[in-house]
Amino acid sequence: MTRIAAAQGEAVAGDLVANVRTAARLVDRAAGEGADVVVLPEAFLTGYAASVFAGPLPTPADLAGPLLDPVRDAARTGGVVALVGTPVARGAVATLSLAMVAPDGTVSVPYDKQHLDGEEKEHFVVGDHGASVRMGEAELGLSICYDGCFPEHAAAAARDGAVGYLASAAYFVGGEHRRDLYYAARALENGMYVAFAGLTGRCGGRDLSGGSAIYDPEGRVLDRLGREEGVVVADLDGELVAGTRRTHTMVTDHRTSLGPRRRA
Repeated sequence: MTRIAAAQGEAVAGDLVANVRTAARLVDRAAGEGADVVVLPEAFLTGYAASVFAGPLPTPADLAGPLLDPVRDAARTGGVVALVGTPVARGAVATLSLAMVAPDGTVSVPYDKQHLDGEEKEHFVVGDHGASVRMGEAELGLSICYDGCFPEHAAAAARDGAVGYLASAAYFVGGEHRRDLYYAARALENGMYVAFAGLTGRCGGRDLSGGSAIYDPEGRVLDRLGREEGVVVADLDGELVAGTRRTHTMVTDHRTSLGPRRRA
């Protein structure tokens, strides 16, 4: 059985060294809770701030280098896969991405955000593919914040075999109602677990709402945080996913087209 975790903490705008230390502490905490995989919030390595996005950003070479050594050490010691939100400079363009740190110390960037919101469009380009990570028998779809507002994003992962959806996010204070509805709905619609990791504290002059949570395949909250630093964990039960999908068959009943719309 796979144990999934979502972690949240405060990121300091532009202070990669401090944020890496916080990320390592959260990965270590998730490992202490027995997690096999942990997802951290959006843009956690740099902080979510327009001023930071407009400046120098880490490159794939930076992520493969010593910058992430504290996270590597935590992942290696705890035997946990860590997914950390970060902007990534890719030559003339940049993406909002998830960096994956494996227990053997290797670092990859498997996913770039496919839906950009607001001022993100001024700094980043959209990703061109979906992505999943496989943990034992469990396939887990990857998501970054605004992606989770589009039902088809999680549905595509579910139809491709995902039984869980790992969402790295940053919601500002005032958006809690939408935040909580979106991710419960993605779980319910697809009969799968959702682990939501929300940035918390204050960054770039704005307050973040945290709210990290794990939802079961019926959209029920299994564990949730407020705005404090912490980790939520849950065991992913593949049989529960299968049973839920047998009862609520939206994934298999999905239609690729509803035909033309006629107005009476």
